[in-house]
Amino acid sequence: MDFIEAKKKYDEITKKLERYSYEYYVLDNPSVEDYVYDQGMEELLRLEKEFPQLVTRNSLSQRVGGTVLKGFKKVTHERQMLSLADVFNKEELTDWVNKIYETLGKEVDFTAEMKIDGLACSLVYNDNHLSYCATRGDGTTGEDVTTNVLTIKDIPTIVDKIGRLEVRGEIYMPKASLEQLNKEREITGEPLFANARNAAAGSIRNLDSSIAKKRNLDGWWYYYIDAERDGFTRHSDSINALDKLGFRTNPERRVVHNLKEVLDYVDEYTLKRDDLPYDIDGIVLKVDEFKYYDELGYTAKSPKRAIAYKFPPKEVQTKLEDIVFTVGRTGKITPNAVLEPVRVAGSLVARATLHNEDYILEKGLRIGDTVIIRKAGDIIPEVVKPLIEKRDGSEIPFKMIDKCPYCGNELTKIDAMHFCLNPNCPSRRIESLIHFTSKNAMDIEGMGDKVCEQLFGENFISDIPSIYKLYEHKDEIIAMDGWSNKSVTNLLDAIENSKKNSLERLIFGLGIKEVGEKMSKVLARRYKSLDELSRQTIDDLLKIDDVGEVVAKSIFNYFQNETNIELIERLKNSNVNMLYLGKDDINETNFFYNKRCVITGTFDRYSRDEMTEFIESQGGKVSGSVSKKTDYVLVGENPGSKETKAKELGVTILNEESYYDIVDKNKEGE
Repeated sequence: MDFIEAKKKYDEITKKLERYSYEYYVLDNPSVEDYVYDQGMEELLRLEKEFPQLVTRNSLSQRVGGTVLKGFKKVTHERQMLSLADVFNKEELTDWVNKIYETLGKEVDFTAEMKIDGLACSLVYNDNHLSYCATRGDGTTGEDVTTNVLTIKDIPTIVDKIGRLEVRGEIYMPKASLEQLNKEREITGEPLFANARNAAAGSIRNLDSSIAKKRNLDGWWYYYIDAERDGFTRHSDSINALDKLGFRTNPERRVVHNLKEVLDYVDEYTLKRDDLPYDIDGIVLKVDEFKYYDELGYTAKSPKRAIAYKFPPKEVQTKLEDIVFTVGRTGKITPNAVLEPVRVAGSLVARATLHNEDYILEKGLRIGDTVIIRKAGDIIPEVVKPLIEKRDGSEIPFKMIDKCPYCGNELTKIDAMHFCLNPNCPSRRIESLIHFTSKNAMDIEGMGDKVCEQLFGENFISDIPSIYKLYEHKDEIIAMDGWSNKSVTNLLDAIENSKKNSLERLIFGLGIKEVGEKMSKVLARRYKSLDELSRQTIDDLLKIDDVGEVVAKSIFNYFQNETNIELIERLKNSNVNMLYLGKDDINETNFFYNKRCVITGTFDRYSRDEMTEFIESQGGKVSGSVSKKTDYVLVGENPGSKETKAKELGVTILNEESYYDIVDKNKEGE
């Protein structure tokens, strides 16, 4: 057999195996037994062994994950990936439908689809074969994430379509996969994913493809680019064609013929939302017939032919079973609601913060109440109110505690908050350990909440400096359940590596009251060493922008405390770096130099933390609210009220593309 024959046979087998996978994973209706698939795969591997040049990164044999990339290659989209405009209630949706009717002078059909809470991606095929998969990015330029996407078994690598084919859709994480992933992360002490979208995006944009494979992702494909060129007249028909080509398309879609059917569909899936095995955050409506698209046109960011109806914040009822108290690293006492577990906006909620005594009394909460809860911004659970009409007399009025639940020390009330001022309180010590090792502080991987609690409970660590003596207990830790030689070695390596961190991480990790991550960077850049910072007077500190009397006193008092002085000496003896390792000279020609910025909305290429870090590295400042002093508001997807306020105040707005241009030009100049 020559190579041409082998290639033909190889493609035939691949196509057949792709079909079997589609039937098994998408249709849930396999046409052959497992051994038939296995035989085909064996033949495929035999051909690859005989003709190694057949193997590409898209080959079925390569879809097992495990590749670690140095970075993602940038991809320019042949056609821009636009985002959709949003409406947030039925009145706005009705207005949009009527405007379509008014513009076209007639009623038209719409395709109604699920708005998947995932990561927008584009699959591009050339002459039957998958060329690459790219994220949306800024709409013009995305990232090549093919290696990770190939770990999703139901994405075809060969299709029955000559020429170029581009298909767009959403990579998402099913609810069951998210629950399993969070269970595993809880066991290892890693922070839990707040929602399926974050988990899916983090998996696809991870440089290690084995991570993506383990997380059991999936995809829905809902846009056939160039469908009209290929002879289709309706969007709904083009999606049916994707079905036949082997793509996984969402079966909940429907063609609706008038406004009543549009609103009925919204009502139907508002009720069905929780029963779906994946998260949706709304409904997408698209004009079905392509011939109207040019007439409807575009805004600067969105096509007018489609709209995204976003579900309002969902409120659900549950029982307030108890109110328990936690003690933070500063000694602050926080009451927390223990709730009868209930699913809200895509995740199971069993706890919610109640902030302080005044908050609980203002809402009139009692233990045993039936309460309304929701997720603020679909992320943070909050208790809205009690349902007083459902009380039966068994409810217990709230009474604030007067002693620390962990050490029994008398509490002190400062403004609206209660504090345990005992520096040896075990809860405060554990929280200080958790804070010190956290990602934004010393970033000691593998030392999450549960691990800190376990090692503290076994007396292997008792305070921050003792972390750097943990190697003395290596054999004892290995002997404990859940630990191995490898996991302990990895942890000790991470601890050792943290000694090389720059000063700002150490300052933040020390947990100085009133000194957050941003202020830690300001102090590190200004004083360059912990010793120099420790010598500053209150008057010296007050000369720094954004440092008020409360912050200055807190920093000064920290370095006068004998316990803290001893702690720092012990860290020095363990060779923990005390110097600032960042750039000393910030170029005054930097775009963001001395500018106040606000970041709002979601961005594909960078997290908010990364954007904040970049702006601050240029000498800029990032604030959480828009004011007349704001220089720029960086606007991503779904920016909310901050964009509106910026327009009202005449503040300059930078969109995603503008920000990415600034970052890219900065990299070119390095």
